[in-house]
Amino acid sequence: MQTQVIAHRGASGWAPEHTETAVRLAARLGADAVEPDLVASRDGVLVVRHDNELSETTDIAERAEFAGRSRTQTIDGHELTGWFVEDLTWAELASLRARERLPRLRPASARLDGAEPILRFTELLALADELGLGVVAELKHATHHASIGLPLDAMLADAVAGTRWSAPGALTVESFEERVLHEVRERGLEPRAVYLMDADGTAPDLVAATGASAPSYAEQRTDAGLAALARRVDAISVAKSVLFDRSTGALRASDLAERARAVGLGTITWTLRPENIFLEPEHRLGEHPGAWGGWQTEWAMVAALGLEAVFVDHPDLWRRVSAEIAS
Repeated sequence: MQTQVIAHRGASGWAPEHTETAVRLAARLGADAVEPDLVASRDGVLVVRHDNELSETTDIAERAEFAGRSRTQTIDGHELTGWFVEDLTWAELASLRARERLPRLRPASARLDGAEPILRFTELLALADELGLGVVAELKHATHHASIGLPLDAMLADAVAGTRWSAPGALTVESFEERVLHEVRERGLEPRAVYLMDADGTAPDLVAATGASAPSYAEQRTDAGLAALARRVDAISVAKSVLFDRSTGALRASDLAERARAVGLGTITWTLRPENIFLEPEHRLGEHPGAWGGWQTEWAMVAALGLEAVFVDHPDLWRRVSAEIAS
């Protein structure tokens, strides 16, 4: 099985994430699918943004008309101060301009700041249709959104109703919270359900339901945990770091993908990036966090695992590694 290339928020290594430019570039650079993060506006529109706080990825902090809209709230156990998508209508959000989230690491992309507006999910679906890309939609902060009367599962069902994306398997839906994946299916949709798992921590929906007794992501990656997940979801999508093992001293691949495969789970990983700061320490070259390190070596190790898919910021770089391995 060939590993699928999912453009992480578009070709976000080359252009500001979640912009039309990043999505179109992803298609040109060989991506099979694009991954949008979805959050909700005050009036119930699914908005394509990395997070529900807007100051990192838009110009909202510089817009005088929104100066009084900043506030502090706790989301999934973390206190954040800023401007939140759920406080603004889509008409207000549509006036914002996108910007590079990592300008110090990616100054070339930052030169495109302010060039484009942000997108709605329906607009991204239309782009994917035009470009022949699959869509892997991440529902962000589902428990938080439900608590304020903005259920992401219902909005997703409304967004795809009457389109080809409502057909069984046409859409992939992922979340760090398993519960919302089942709620999407209860809406009558049959997407491929992917459970996102961080290296550490615990799913917010499990914490909300059972508190301190909730199993961590690490506990859910045990043999017993994977077997249980295989009865409920189609695949897991894990932080790249858990694919590596240093128990013998030298860096080598872990057995996670093999164990998941044994119980019928697909395995996906996120996010492959060439900059030093995102590489395993063994593959960093020099001291600058934004310099490109030995990414080819690291990505080749990942490629050897035969994963279902990989999330990449630079789809063309993964294609290069894949071609070198094939030859």
